[in-house]
Amino acid sequence: MALRYVLVLLAVSVFINYIDRGNLSIAAPMLKDELGMTGSQLGILLSAFFWTYGFAQILSGWLVDRFSVSWIMAIGFFLWSVATGVTGLVHGFTSLLIVRLVLGVGESVAYPSYSKIMAKYFPASQRASANSVIASGLACGPAFGMLAGGILMSRFGWRSFFVVLSLASLLWLLPWFRWMPRGPGLAPLSQAHGQPTALQILKKRSAWGTFLGLFCNAYSLYFLIAWLPYYLVRERHFSMDAMAKIGGAVFLIQAVCSIVCGRLGDRWIALGASRTRVHMTFMTVGLLGNAGFLLLSAVAPPGLVIVMLLLTGASCGLTMASTWPITQTVAGPAASGRWTGLQCAFGNSSGALASALTGFILDRTGQFFWAFAAAAGFYVLGVFTWICLVSPVEPIIWTQKGVEHLGEAGVESA
Repeated sequence: MALRYVLVLLAVSVFINYIDRGNLSIAAPMLKDELGMTGSQLGILLSAFFWTYGFAQILSGWLVDRFSVSWIMAIGFFLWSVATGVTGLVHGFTSLLIVRLVLGVGESVAYPSYSKIMAKYFPASQRASANSVIASGLACGPAFGMLAGGILMSRFGWRSFFVVLSLASLLWLLPWFRWMPRGPGLAPLSQAHGQPTALQILKKRSAWGTFLGLFCNAYSLYFLIAWLPYYLVRERHFSMDAMAKIGGAVFLIQAVCSIVCGRLGDRWIALGASRTRVHMTFMTVGLLGNAGFLLLSAVAPPGLVIVMLLLTGASCGLTMASTWPITQTVAGPAASGRWTGLQCAFGNSSGALASALTGFILDRTGQFFWAFAAAAGFYVLGVFTWICLVSPVEPIIWTQKGVEHLGEAGVESA
């Protein structure tokens, strides 16, 4: 029962996490006018979060493998919640840039902590479902942020939204201190198994496959989080209220599909399918669907663009259901924190690229078509990355002398 509470709290934390990192993009139309910024300046500001978020993942991965993951999670959560509140109080481009950099440091603890907790405390047979619950929180964050945030900002201003959100978020720490996971977990390390160094992880082909795969997946996700509100309001001429409803629906469908696919994945594996077959099927279908629907979203007429964006969200749910179960299966409890830190450091750098590059494309062309085309291209590249570099999805047993790769028959015993 305690693990259920932990899972709910982790889902709520990632829900808050993605509201906090995406709320500036929701305020972008108002912020751009208030500060008189160019598209390039806005792109830099939106990308600033990822500059520190990516690099700090490496340190966060090391920390959660060395110290109490529950306390590292709490400290990071406190830091990013405070940074969110301060955002609503400062004025000027430079001060906003600094606060976004601090936000990136705080949020960097999240995914290494999630992976460490999943690999250490949750059985492998439940991992896809558990990860899909967290992924649903990821999608519901932007959904709520765009729906409620867009409506509230249009009525009360963006600054008050940031401050109130920060104060409400800090309440999460109270139940976390009550139910946060403690103890050695399901898979304590024996003396025969060591914690691999970063160099050992970097020598693995599958590690680089997950790094590049996350980069391709995350580019388009962050493109939507950062620029979808601005695209809908300024290029498609929707009102702030309409933008909020459309953007919220896109990410809500993503959340539902993630949960459904996570449960289907665990059930499919229980019926005898290999983890490789299940996860690569979801990943391939989801990525190709994302590429096609996203590209169509850039050229579809106003009524149809909403349908294409909703289908994009559904396809994204398929990929989210498998991304982290793949990493946690291959890395195992001994390396999940550090591996995830390295993976996020590399993969989430695409958020900075997507945010900034889109701003420059917008300044140069005056429209979003080539920005959508670039995002679709990364999805297609991701298909080849996951299949050619990561597959098969098999666990690694880390030893003091080296590594041994097991077949799928060893997944449960590993």
